[in-house]
Amino acid sequence: MLKTIGRAKTEMYPPPNKVKTRAKAKIPNNQRQQRVLSTLNSTLNSQFSTPMATSSSCSSPYTNGSSPITTIAQDHLFSILLLLPLDSIFCFALTCKKFRSLTYSDSLWESLCRRDWGNSTIDALRSFAVDGKQQQFPWKKLYQQIYQLDSVYCRRLLTHPQGGEELLLPRPRASHSLNFVSGCLVLFGGGCDGGRHLDDTWVAYAGNDFKRILEWNKIESGVPSGRFGHSCIVIGDYLVLFGGINDHGARQNDTWIGQVAVHDAFGITLSWRLLDVGSIVPPPRGAHAACSMDKRRMLIHGGIGLSGLRLGDTWVLELSENLHLGVWQEIVTHPSPPSRSGHTLTPVGGNQTILFGGRGLGYEVLNDVWLFDTSDGHWRWVQLLFDLQNIPQGLTLPRVGHSANLIIGGRLLIYGGEDSYRHRKNDFWVLDISSVTSIMQSGSPPSPDRSMTKLWRRLKSKGDNPCGRSFHRACVDPSGRNLYIFGGMVDGLLNPAESSVLRFDGELFLVELLLQC
Repeated sequence: MLKTIGRAKTEMYPPPNKVKTRAKAKIPNNQRQQRVLSTLNSTLNSQFSTPMATSSSCSSPYTNGSSPITTIAQDHLFSILLLLPLDSIFCFALTCKKFRSLTYSDSLWESLCRRDWGNSTIDALRSFAVDGKQQQFPWKKLYQQIYQLDSVYCRRLLTHPQGGEELLLPRPRASHSLNFVSGCLVLFGGGCDGGRHLDDTWVAYAGNDFKRILEWNKIESGVPSGRFGHSCIVIGDYLVLFGGINDHGARQNDTWIGQVAVHDAFGITLSWRLLDVGSIVPPPRGAHAACSMDKRRMLIHGGIGLSGLRLGDTWVLELSENLHLGVWQEIVTHPSPPSRSGHTLTPVGGNQTILFGGRGLGYEVLNDVWLFDTSDGHWRWVQLLFDLQNIPQGLTLPRVGHSANLIIGGRLLIYGGEDSYRHRKNDFWVLDISSVTSIMQSGSPPSPDRSMTKLWRRLKSKGDNPCGRSFHRACVDPSGRNLYIFGGMVDGLLNPAESSVLRFDGELFLVELLLQC
């Protein structure tokens, strides 16, 4: 393989080390929600002094036969409920039949889904079609199923019509980039057989319809230059690409902007341009992690630098409104995640990002979880503790070369990767970070005994499951329900004289959250 990949392969298989998790921190209170909850509870206590069990209606000891709270217009009650956490909404439903009817209405639960998952997610869910028919969701049932998610369904997608003429397809590869933008899958670069990097760009239109067949189209642009181990994120309708390694082992630190457009007459086009970022830039690197923050920021961490050592620095790219200029800034905080490569960064909200796994300075494979938070206007890393006792015996969490994507419901879907023994994984895990951030927002520090025991959950996988792989790439569609997986390093056929063999994969899979709606 590439000289650098070959060197990296020798680093992948150290003896296992135990990873310790430590440190806790508070996230500022969600003060508005707490004030509203306190006010509503006080109102209920003062106005409903008579036990509600004596009446199934909203009657009270008031002379006019009703409590003042029952005179509040329904749309006002609706607005109040949208400010409350779920447990308070269910408590409110227990007061009487009228309020129970309101809190179980489909319109309220659609609004709660929009509140907790975002308008773009719900709009994408509503527009998603199967066999040309848009799906209808009972919103309360959907919310419950997302919260209790335990299964995914996998499909191998055809990339050319059955029985038809075979189309030109992307070469098998690993350490590439794969993004969903403007209704399209965009694939760039990576490393392949023969020790070569790739410099090709491919696009496939997916849209809002479920398709078993996707047609790849190669984009002839000539830029960026060939590389693997780079990062590429989505900001709006644009791609932002940084760094990577070429087949001579040279690390890069250039930044590129890509724009995808879908035309009725011209098909799909993608244009790349080098971004002007001034003289202050991160050191060259590859195998780092990156993600978007807010609407015009890119966050990167770690990777393998010029000397071959793993890095532990954090940088933020601030983009101008028109995305023509950018400014890099190094973020120095204490504590911060140790140096590593092959890890993931995943945005879980406008102000928060999750880091997981990777390979450390001693070549150990890691399983620590860190939260990068800017909600109070300051940059900071917070390490999240979790209890390993709820992980089934025989299963291991430490991994490198995995994927971690935000799915509907504010959870991370983690797939694949490899451990210290070169075992490539095909398991799916949900990292339920939403429970942690909600406790932090209430002002209480997370406790391993109370908040973190259910942080991890392994999902069942059905259908045509992809084989174990590492250094693949994955991305989700705007609904957060569908995950696309392409490429990676997988186990090949063994020859009698070989103890193991790796090969590059070139298949495309669709992983769907299994919902019975």
